[in-house]
Amino acid sequence: MKRYMYRAQCRPGVEPEACLRAMKRAVEGRRERCPAENTSVFTYGDEWFLYYECSGEEKVDPDLLFAEAGELLAVWPGAGAGQARHWAPMTDIFHYQRPVSAEHWARKHPDRKPYGRIAVLKPEEIASYVYYHYQYQEERPGDGDKYGIIGLHENVLFFYSELPATLEKAPYEGKLKTNLRPDNWQAVMDPHFVMWTDAPPGEEVWRKLPLVLEASEQGRLGG
Repeated sequence: MKRYMYRAQCRPGVEPEACLRAMKRAVEGRRERCPAENTSVFTYGDEWFLYYECSGEEKVDPDLLFAEAGELLAVWPGAGAGQARHWAPMTDIFHYQRPVSAEHWARKHPDRKPYGRIAVLKPEEIASYVYYHYQYQEERPGDGDKYGIIGLHENVLFFYSELPATLEKAPYEGKLKTNLRPDNWQAVMDPHFVMWTDAPPGEEVWRKLPLVLEASEQGRLGG
């Protein structure tokens, strides 16, 4: 099982509602194009944050998955020659667990709901944030929601998880045998962030995102 996170943005002048309609049309026929599972799209303004999984070995291309929306999305720099990249990959910098088998990764809550948040790091604090989170990940695997994962693109963080949270012991040991994760975790983390000045109370660091599209492995389409 492979997990993917991406970030996209509407072209200037394109209404987000038009992009969303095109994405929904694409996901309805996604199985004919690529075997994406547990697909979720969240929005912030004219930006999109995508999470999905794939049980095959072949890399899933979000531009194939959302082909209908391609002309409505901005092109991110960095693609190969002759290629237009509309979805920028987000790097997995933290996860509470990693999938080790299909049985291990199967959902146990039939009514589970994808949950997304974003945060912005101070550019000079990115390396520190990644350091602390790798330490946490490998010292305490299974310490939070089994499906919780943080992706990084530029200095933007996307945190995907599911509700209700699945809390269970990881079926593997971490790579670190140390115990250096700070006990005052939030106090250590706060200086890393650019705070949201217009966020609702309690979301000054991590801002909740509306879930606008969801498609489970059983083919359920929502949002």
